[in-house]
Amino acid sequence: MRIVFVRHGEPDYENDCLTEKGRQQAMAVSKRLAREGISELYASPMGRAQETASYTASALGLDVVTLDFMHEISWGGNGIPEGGHPWTLGDMMVSEDDFDFYAHDWKKHPYFEKNVATEIYDGICRRFDDFLKPHGYLHEGSRFFCTADSDKTIAVFSHGGSGASVISHLLSLPFPYVLTVFPYDVTSVTILHFPVKKGSYVHPRMELFNDVAHIGAKAAEYAFKR
Repeated sequence: MRIVFVRHGEPDYENDCLTEKGRQQAMAVSKRLAREGISELYASPMGRAQETASYTASALGLDVVTLDFMHEISWGGNGIPEGGHPWTLGDMMVSEDDFDFYAHDWKKHPYFEKNVATEIYDGICRRFDDFLKPHGYLHEGSRFFCTADSDKTIAVFSHGGSGASVISHLLSLPFPYVLTVFPYDVTSVTILHFPVKKGSYVHPRMELFNDVAHIGAKAAEYAFKR
């Protein structure tokens, strides 16, 4: 199975919708996705993700199924610097603190231990594991047990934070590290490939990351903009 992750188009955050440029980007990515063989579409419940997905749904003649848990993350907590903003804190951990993600648990770091972003991260990861079960993959540790022979391609339209949460979880990479070193642009296409070996353990593989050729954007132009 392949999962195509798409970040929403350029947003009007105040009104939770797309800008005119964002609509053009959403149309461009719908044409880009037409060649991927997508059979199912899923999207965050938030307006900017739903609007982005609607262009691909129209182009492919598919319905959009809402995944309520893929809404954008929030953050904050008493005494946490930078208002608890996880992108900024992740960058501080990597660039300033040289935090050893292999030796220490990022969830116990003062930046994240009481940060609401961590609780939301855990909820997204738990729910995405439940989402994968009927598709034929049981998440056990850092690997997946394949229970079906399906080789379909599905698309998930979401956000910078919720998408990074899932990528972090599926690839067993620390969330603050992913936020820092894997930024991705609006309407970028990222594809994870899950090998189909029914009755065996498999590992997802990164097939494509942050493809924005369809809009000609500079990589990560909007990655840290909230």
